[in-house]
Amino acid sequence: MWTAASARSSAASTANKPRRALLIAALGSALLPAWAKAPRLMLANVYRRGMPLAGYWVSEKYDGLRGYWDGEALWTRGGERVVAPAWFTGPLPAMPLDGELWAGRGRFAHALSTVRSQQPDDAAWRAMRFMVFDLPAAPGDFDARLERLRQLLPIAAAPWIVAVPQQRATTHAALQLQLDQVVKDGGEGLMLHLGGAPYRSERSDDLLKFKPYDDAEARVVAHLPGQGKHAGRLGALLVETGEGRRFRLGGGFTDAQRAAPPAIGSLVTYRYNGLNASGLPRHARFLRVREDS
Repeated sequence: MWTAASARSSAASTANKPRRALLIAALGSALLPAWAKAPRLMLANVYRRGMPLAGYWVSEKYDGLRGYWDGEALWTRGGERVVAPAWFTGPLPAMPLDGELWAGRGRFAHALSTVRSQQPDDAAWRAMRFMVFDLPAAPGDFDARLERLRQLLPIAAAPWIVAVPQQRATTHAALQLQLDQVVKDGGEGLMLHLGGAPYRSERSDDLLKFKPYDDAEARVVAHLPGQGKHAGRLGALLVETGEGRRFRLGGGFTDAQRAAPPAIGSLVTYRYNGLNASGLPRHARFLRVREDS
C-alpha cells in the first residue's frame, strides 16, 4: 500500500523526472502534497569575504522565481505547476533545466503574477525570460554541465530561453566591483557556482550568493497590532525561523501590506544586516512573501 511515508521516501531519492513521475502515477497529481511535487534543487550558501574563489564561476543573481523544467513540464521551487503558454515551453529540450523565470530588473511583481496565474496571459509571458544556469541531470561537474548548456543554447527560434552568462571569478575586489555595478544597474546581486562540483540537491558552498545585504526566510506565527499611525493595522509579524527562533519583523511593509498582511503560516523573506549578540537578525525588514513555497 502506498502511504505518505513511502511517498516521502521516494521523494527524497532523486531530483529528476522519474521521482515525480512515480509519485504522480501512484497518487495522482491533484492528490500530491507540495513537498512531493517540489523539485530537489541545489541551494546556495552566502559568500563572505575571505572565502576562496579559485574554480568559481560568477553570474548575475536574477530577481525572479526559480523555475525547474523536468523535460516535460515547468515547476516552481515549491512544487507548483507553472501554466505557461505552449509557445514558451515548446522549444525547451527534453531534459531537466534549472533556472530563473525573470521579467527584467526591478520587475519581480510582473514575474510573480505571470508565473502564478493559472490562466496564462500571452502578453505578460512575452516579457518573460527563462534564464537557465544548470543542467541537473547532465553528467559531470559544473564545468562540464556549463559546456553542455552552451551547446544547447541559444535556440534561434526561442530567444526567451537564455543561458545565463558566466565568467571566472578572480579576486574579492573584482567581485565587489562587479556586485556594485550590478546593484547600481538595478540588479539584485551575484551567484557563484563551483566549477568542480556535481549537482547536489542540498545547500552547500558549491553554490554561493553575494548581495549587499543578507536575507533569509521565516514562517509567520502571528500578527501583532500596530500603534500610533499604524493603529488598526499590522504593527509587526511574529515570525519563526527554521531553527525555531522567534522575533518581530516590523519594518519594510507598505501601507497596503499592513492593511492586508501575509497570512499566518506563510513563508516570508526578510533582509537584515548581520546578527546581534543573541544570534537574531539585526535590522530585519520584510522583503516579500515566498509565493513559490
